[in-house]
Amino acid sequence: MRRDDLKAVYRPPMLKASLALTVMSLIWGYNWVVVKEALQYSGPFDFAFFRIFFGAMILFGVLAWKKRPLLPRQPGLTFLMGLFSTSGAVGLSTWALVYGGAARTAILAYTMPFWLILIAWPILSEKIRGVQWAAVAVAVGGLALMMKQGEHTEFFSVILALGAGITWAISAVITKIMYRREEPDLVSVTAWQMMFGVIPIALAALFLDTAPMQWTPFLWGALAFNIILTNTVAVLLWFYSLHALPAGLAGMGTLITPVVGIIAASIRLGERPSCAETAGMLLILAALALITVPEIARYRKVRKLLAANGKTKV
Repeated sequence: MRRDDLKAVYRPPMLKASLALTVMSLIWGYNWVVVKEALQYSGPFDFAFFRIFFGAMILFGVLAWKKRPLLPRQPGLTFLMGLFSTSGAVGLSTWALVYGGAARTAILAYTMPFWLILIAWPILSEKIRGVQWAAVAVAVGGLALMMKQGEHTEFFSVILALGAGITWAISAVITKIMYRREEPDLVSVTAWQMMFGVIPIALAALFLDTAPMQWTPFLWGALAFNIILTNTVAVLLWFYSLHALPAGLAGMGTLITPVVGIIAASIRLGERPSCAETAGMLLILAALALITVPEIARYRKVRKLLAANGKTKV
């Protein structure tokens, strides 16, 4: 049995991690539409500040309720994670929605898995093997088709969305490094990285957002959706999935999110996907199957080998 296979079976069960990844992707996918509409009533950084700050407060409340230590175990890495995951990924993607459509921004931000693979290979030694390379190629083709937009795409929005994808990938690698050093408290590290990351966003809201927030019922609902589901439940599911799965596989699994975003944007905002975008969605689903099915099959095979040797821990 290979060493990588032994490592794989001692992660949390893959099916549970895959389910967590799916639920997270549905929440995050629909949230592109929610935020795009909410920005009619708020500046991007004001909105980002409220959703992150109060999401962190909920998690700190959970820590107090469970009587867990409030201070972070790895403050340096947690601070870096907050800068890249919260300040970078959330801040830049929200800003990008001001100038670009929900579907387009989601597509560009979710180039994250490819940046993650590039960064995780030399740093984490997580290589893509066999058919997974074909999955990467198919997914690249799908994203290329989905990025083939009209002539009115704002260049600034493209840069911001790509920046969100890159900073998100860096934060994912930092998360994996944290887990290799010490098993962190998932709620604590999520709360603290959000609190650290909200500081630059608060400064950006102070200096860059000029119009006051319009406290409409939709804005209240959008903030509730973001605070409870997007920034609390889905973030916890993401870090759980990232711990349970190899970095590349977890990153590729999130590619379903822009597909959900495109469908939601089409229904809610009238952003109709072109033939190229539709083909891109199908290619991404095919890539997900290529990269996920072999991993599940390998996991089941190793479980049978362990069972044959009298071992049951998986």
